[in-house]
Amino acid sequence: MDYYIIIPAHNEEVFLEDTLYSVLRQSLKPKKVIVVNDNSTDGTEAIIDRFTAESTIFQKLNISTSEEHMPGSKVINAFNAGLKQLDDDYDFIVKLDADIILPNNYFEKIGYVFKGRPQIGIAGGFIYEKDNNGEWRLNHSMNKKHVRGAFKAYSKKCFKAIGGLKDAMGWDTVDELLAQYHGYQILTDDSLKVKHLRPTGNAYNAKARYLQGRAMYTMRYGLWITAIASLKMAWRLKKKNIFLDNMYGFFEAQKNKIPYLVSNSEGKFIRKLRSQGIRKKLLP
Repeated sequence: MDYYIIIPAHNEEVFLEDTLYSVLRQSLKPKKVIVVNDNSTDGTEAIIDRFTAESTIFQKLNISTSEEHMPGSKVINAFNAGLKQLDDDYDFIVKLDADIILPNNYFEKIGYVFKGRPQIGIAGGFIYEKDNNGEWRLNHSMNKKHVRGAFKAYSKKCFKAIGGLKDAMGWDTVDELLAQYHGYQILTDDSLKVKHLRPTGNAYNAKARYLQGRAMYTMRYGLWITAIASLKMAWRLKKKNIFLDNMYGFFEAQKNKIPYLVSNSEGKFIRKLRSQGIRKKLLP
């Protein structure tokens, strides 16, 4: 199985070396790794240069987008810039964060999944982060079928069907919803334990607080599904302001008529899928 990796990197000198070494150690190596240096002002580029000199699988791309590390648009703009450097001669494609350590057999197992089960469109492992005692602990969303955006692998057919990745907050949810709309399944493998070196959410500033509700609007969740999803999120994280922020973001997007990320038919499918999931959890 042939695959490409694209790694968006903005000021990642603390973690990037570990990530690139974990890619080099893979039992199934990628055809090419595009490391997109997005306006870094630290030693990120020097690290990339070391690895491009060490192995021909690495390729550097320098770009300059916004200096703000906002969820969604910045990282996907960098990903899409890297994508333009690649051809279509691959079996699956990977969006990888620059603060990840992968098990050595990670992509061998992912390739095995895609080769043996063509109905799988998106696959990945589970994220682990260090707790206050220095122990690696599982840190996953409530939905165990969700592949975290830090290490998403897509079969080529699925990636083409969903139209690539959306440069907006919620990209790593809408991709899975659209994959299911097109008849693909999502697979998470709990034997693939991925170490995440930077705790989730630490990179984002206060401006991101309303974007979750805005994302739910653009995915055509509708009011009541947005409200329920926001309540669940607030309860899980034990922060009541999350509900208020999400709803504010939803109503602001509605008021300003922000463009939707999905079509009417896709939105109808998404609401039905979300409603079914809610009913399964609420009803015995």
